[in-house]
Amino acid sequence: MPIILSSILLFSFGALLLAHLSILKMRRYQNKLEQSEERLRLSLWGSGDELWDWNIAAGTLYRSSSWQHPVELKPQTNQFPPNRDSIHPRDLERVTEQLYQHLAGESPYYEAAYRMRASDGAYVWVLDRGKVVSNDQDGVATRMTGTLKNIQHLKQTEEKMELFARCLENISDAIVICDTNFIVLEVNHSFSAITGKTRDSVVRKPFDLSLYPSRFLQEIGSVLQAQGSWQGEIEDQRLNGERYQAELNFDVVRDDHGVVMQYVAVFSDITERKAREAELSRLANSDTLTGLPNRAVFSTDLTRMVELESKHALLVFDLDNFKKINDSLGHALGDSLLIKLADRLQQVTRQQDRLYRLGGDEFAILLENTNDIHTITTLAKELLKLINRPFFINQHELAVTSSIGIVLYPEDGKDPEALLRNADTAMYHAKNDGANRYLFFNDSMNKLAVKRLQLENLIRHGLKEDYFTVYYQPKMDILSGQLVGMEALVRFITPKRGLISPAAFIPVSEETGQIVEIGEVVLRKACRDVKRWIDQGLFHGRVAVNLSVKQFMLPYLCEQIDDVLQETELPSYHLELEITEGTVMQSPKLAIETMKKLRARGIHLAMDDFGTGYSSLAYLKQFPLNTLKIDKAFIDDMNTARGRNMVDTIVTIAHNLSLTVVAEGVEYEEQLQQLKQLRCEIIQGYYYSKPLSADDFNQFLLDQKANKPKLSAVPSKVS
Repeated sequence: MPIILSSILLFSFGALLLAHLSILKMRRYQNKLEQSEERLRLSLWGSGDELWDWNIAAGTLYRSSSWQHPVELKPQTNQFPPNRDSIHPRDLERVTEQLYQHLAGESPYYEAAYRMRASDGAYVWVLDRGKVVSNDQDGVATRMTGTLKNIQHLKQTEEKMELFARCLENISDAIVICDTNFIVLEVNHSFSAITGKTRDSVVRKPFDLSLYPSRFLQEIGSVLQAQGSWQGEIEDQRLNGERYQAELNFDVVRDDHGVVMQYVAVFSDITERKAREAELSRLANSDTLTGLPNRAVFSTDLTRMVELESKHALLVFDLDNFKKINDSLGHALGDSLLIKLADRLQQVTRQQDRLYRLGGDEFAILLENTNDIHTITTLAKELLKLINRPFFINQHELAVTSSIGIVLYPEDGKDPEALLRNADTAMYHAKNDGANRYLFFNDSMNKLAVKRLQLENLIRHGLKEDYFTVYYQPKMDILSGQLVGMEALVRFITPKRGLISPAAFIPVSEETGQIVEIGEVVLRKACRDVKRWIDQGLFHGRVAVNLSVKQFMLPYLCEQIDDVLQETELPSYHLELEITEGTVMQSPKLAIETMKKLRARGIHLAMDDFGTGYSSLAYLKQFPLNTLKIDKAFIDDMNTARGRNMVDTIVTIAHNLSLTVVAEGVEYEEQLQQLKQLRCEIIQGYYYSKPLSADDFNQFLLDQKANKPKLSAVPSKVS
């Protein structure tokens, strides 16, 4: 028994010991398992991953929910994938396909990146990874586990990097990334497009600016290290040898500690832009016709010369009677003449002198650093001689002359405006002195210029204050001595200066264009006076009103006359317009059209000063005229046989063209008798009366009515 009992006790103790040891082993295993699970949880927490376990057979999904910003992923049943409702619709098909492939054994594991709706309703990017861990006896997957990782920040970074990459690759500017030794690390597509060099041919090689020495990049590197950026315009060479211009910018790339790591070069091809800028500059600074520097450049250069305060000279000149060439032979030929002239002029200017075209046919030469009279006059003489040589253009031989005005700085002006104004004044006097000459500006010219400016201002004031009035000179029938008409003559009478001679104010008003307004004033007043005299029964003839060149060329001339006649209620057949030969010969075809329009209105037309201009019988027979006026110069010369024959010829021509002849400037009985013999119809001049004011002419009409009650009748309205 004792032995048996002892054996039993020993067995029991051994069993208990074994049980205890087993318990201890189980506890150690449990501790290790708990520690392993803890390590897994810590690992998942540290990585930001979530653990999920999908019981495929039961249709349930377990998730550890360890995210700080948890994704809404609730257990679902009978759905595939189990989180189907949370997947972005655009990603669902792709995720489903990848999951099917793994479950079907086509891929060793399942991995998909997609957008999943979070608890706040917004979608975030996740990386979903998993693997089948158990199958049934038929090999069908029954359980699958995996992890879910929030990669929203990674995806945003990736998208940003992709965006940057696309921008860099598609930007039109070339981009080169270099290290601090200018070794190329990367280039974009535009670099190859601009330079013709491939990426592989430049990467890991020194950045090459083939037209510049190596020290050029070294200097750029010094600036980059000191300032962080460099920019400038360069010229380089493409792979095919073609030159191009580029706008180059360098910037540094620093690390988190501010140390320079790389250089980024950005450049664009500006070859076409620079060409356009050069062309725009040329157009802005060059005369388009001759290629010479234009007025803008002249003004800049003249200002610069004045600021230098050293002695200079300015020559301003134009062609004499250039307008007649344009009008008679056409503007195209006139332009050709100016081009050939510009070529010639450049032959006589010194290298340090500058030639300009100021506009039209006006040119200028600036002589720098000289006031030597001999040098200046020698140049002026050479210019005149050069211009006088015939020009052969389109089978035309043209002989032209020029007038030159010369000023010296600082003697003739202290500023650019004064110098140019005085040079123009000198040129104007050279032209008036017979042209084809040069003149230096002097003080007397300046005084005349000042007087002219004062007269111009006085004319302007006179128009405003109604200082212009109309005088009338009778036109008498040469046989009966009866009044048949009168000529309206403008007079300028000011309160302080009294009567100003037409010879003084008319040329100035023609140059300034004020003659147009003066002419309208005369027309309106003459029509008003004549209408009053007709209504009083004192007059039944026509009033002749002179038209200046500028008036006649007005595009609205006929409409303006219509308005005056309507306003004054004067019948059109009581109006005669006097036009000079020079006026109609400016543009004969246009003149004929205008004259026809006036004749159609019942207005009579007279050619004034016939024989003193550029008479053309070919055109004269085409002009729809009523009257031809013989200039006073021919009447004064009738005391000679040649003069008498000239008047006889003019009268014969007029009669052959069915025109009435008026002789103006008749002062003596002998002239009257000679004109009777030559069958001239009407005379005008001091023999009968000088020009009279409206009041005096009214008395003249009363005297005519008292002495000769039967006045000449007006011819038909349109003869």
